[in-house]
Amino acid sequence: MAGPERSSEQVGEGPSLLYAVKQVELAVRARLDDLLRTTGITVPQWTALTVLARREGQTGADLARNAFVSPQAMGDLLAALERGNWITRTPDPSHRRRVLIGLSPAGRALLDDVAPGAAEVEERMVTGLDPDQRAALRTLLNRCRTNLV
Repeated sequence: MAGPERSSEQVGEGPSLLYAVKQVELAVRARLDDLLRTTGITVPQWTALTVLARREGQTGADLARNAFVSPQAMGDLLAALERGNWITRTPDPSHRRRVLIGLSPAGRALLDDVAPGAAEVEERMVTGLDPDQRAALRTLLNRCRTNLV
C-alpha cells in the first residue's frame, strides 16, 4: 500500500508554487505602492486604468472582472477615478441603460507618467532571466491564469 502523497514542501524542494506566486504578488504590490504613492491613485485604480488603456468602452462589470476586483469594489474605485478626472462615462449607444467607461486625457497622461516606473518594477522582477525565459514566464503565467478562470 502506497503512503500518503508528499508535497514538494515536505520533500525539501522549497515553498509551494502557490506560496511563491503569492510572495511575488506581494513584492510587486509593495513596489507599485511605492511608485504610486505620490500620484494620488492606488494599485487597484492603476490596474483599472491600465485595463482601460488596452480596451476602452467597458462596463463596470467588465472592468471589475478584467481588473480583478469585485463589482462592489469597482463602484468605489470608479467613483475615485471619476473624482480624479481619470475616466469618462458615456451612455452605450446600443443599450441605453449601460454606461461605458473610458480613459480620459488626464488618465492617459497619468499612465504615461507612471509607465517608466512600472517598467522598472517589471525589469527588476525579471532581472537575470534571458529573453526566452521572460517569454516562457509570461506564457506559463498566462496559462496558469487561464486554467483557473
